[in-house]
Amino acid sequence: MKTHKRSSAVLAALAAAALFGASTPLAKQFVGDMSALLLAGLLYLGSGVGLLALRVLRDHGWHSPGLARREWPWLLGAIGCGGVVGPTLLMLGLASTSAAAASLLLNLEGVLTALLAWFVFKENANRRVVLGMALIVAGGLLLSWPGPAVGTSHGGAGAALIVGACLCWALDNNLTRQVSNSDALFIAGLKGIVAAVVNIGLALALGQSLPPWRVVGPVLLIGFVGYGISLALFVLALRGLGAARTGAYFGAAPFVGAGIAIGVFGESTSPLFWGAGLLMAAGLWLHLTERHEHPHWHGTLQHSHPHFPDIHHRHDHS
Repeated sequence: MKTHKRSSAVLAALAAAALFGASTPLAKQFVGDMSALLLAGLLYLGSGVGLLALRVLRDHGWHSPGLARREWPWLLGAIGCGGVVGPTLLMLGLASTSAAAASLLLNLEGVLTALLAWFVFKENANRRVVLGMALIVAGGLLLSWPGPAVGTSHGGAGAALIVGACLCWALDNNLTRQVSNSDALFIAGLKGIVAAVVNIGLALALGQSLPPWRVVGPVLLIGFVGYGISLALFVLALRGLGAARTGAYFGAAPFVGAGIAIGVFGESTSPLFWGAGLLMAAGLWLHLTERHEHPHWHGTLQHSHPHFPDIHHRHDHS
């Protein structure tokens, strides 16, 4: 049973990675049509509205999420870091960085997630995972080097903004881990709605206007699938794997994004790009082949949400 639950969590993490990875080069195509704030807001609007609508359909109406009072600060902190600041930094970074290089740089999110999980939230680590992290960081340093490795003359600044986004999402991942036993659709949907209101509100206050529907529609769809569904699956994975290992499996996302940017949109690359990619791929392989088999025990879980069938709740309760 434990093996089955872990396998389900791994599949959820990899599916989340594939969906989010695809969203980066797709969102890059709309960077010139609107500001970074507005683009981030519309992506999260698609995520939030779509997920909360799914929740209403699943539950046959609106039900209280039942979060305990002590859980709300964790969730609000996660929303601020990952739903407001993180996506804005990413969109600003995409404006001066190729989608392929930006996708690979997003590997640093897993590294930073694991570091916070180990040193702040006291999750366990081993040498294999640490070596994988070191290889990913080395690849990130290559991509951050100013010059052709990142596709533009301003690559260093763009890379720094994307690393900042990764740090925000790392904080988000660890904070969300504290409430991951609650309803995944509610957590991800609320994060999307709040992030959308803040980012779109700021954009409109600064005098920006909404683009035509032919642009808004695809962006909302990318947000729903690449941010919303991906985030809900990520929360499910957190339950079974913890923040550090979920972040490690999520490291597959950048390679999906880079593949789409190069194969579909024909972005150019450089030797430094491929060198960084090899280092990061080696680090990801060490993570994916790591075995988490040390003996441990889990305290009693208190579920604070109604039991409707999802991946986590297809089991009997004594």
